[in-house]
Amino acid sequence: MKSSNNYSSNIRKSKRLTHCLLMAVAYLAIFILGASSGMIHPMCYAYIGALLPLLFSFVYLYTATLMPRFGVATLLNGFLLVLFLLSGEADGAFIIGMVVLTALSEIIRKVKGYNTLKGVRWSFVPFAFSFFAYTLHWWTDTEGSLAAAVEEMPAGYDELMKPVIDNIPMLVVAMILTIPVAILAMRLAERAMKKTAATLN
Repeated sequence: MKSSNNYSSNIRKSKRLTHCLLMAVAYLAIFILGASSGMIHPMCYAYIGALLPLLFSFVYLYTATLMPRFGVATLLNGFLLVLFLLSGEADGAFIIGMVVLTALSEIIRKVKGYNTLKGVRWSFVPFAFSFFAYTLHWWTDTEGSLAAAVEEMPAGYDELMKPVIDNIPMLVVAMILTIPVAILAMRLAERAMKKTAATLN
C-alpha cells in the first residue's frame, strides 16, 4: 500500500513538473510573439510590454497553482534567462532587470502568501514588467541597438527606431499603464480559470 502511494505521488509530481515546463515554454512563446511585433513597427516592440501581461497572467496563475511555494517567477524568468544567455540575446540590462523583477515577485508572494490569490495578484505586478527588461537595451545601449538594426532589419528601420527611443515620455506612460493592465489581466485570468484559481485561498 505504501509503495502504491509513493508511486501515485511520483506520478503527480511528474505531471506537475511537465506542466511547469509547458508553462515555461508558453511564456517563451509569448516573449517571442512580443519581440516579433517589432517587425510591424518599432513602437510595437517598445510598448507592447504594457499589453503582454494580458497573456502572461494565464501562465503565471496556472504555474502558481502548480507551485504553492517559492519559485514561480524564478522558474519562468529563469528559463528565459538561461535560453537567452545561451543564444547570446541577454545583455547586462536584461539580466539585471530580470533578476530584480523576479526577486520582487518572489518576495511579494512570500509576504502575501504562497497559497493565496492575494499573493499571486500582487506578485504578478512586478513580474508583468518582464518584457521591458528585454527591450531595455534600446535605452541603455542605443548606439549598439541602432547598429544592430542596420545589420538585421530592413533598410530604414533604424530611422524609425530613433524617434521611438527619443520619446521617453511615451515609454514612461507605457510602463505606468502596465500596472493597471497587470491587475486587470490577473482578474481576467482568474475568471477564465475559475477552477484553477479556486485551488488558492
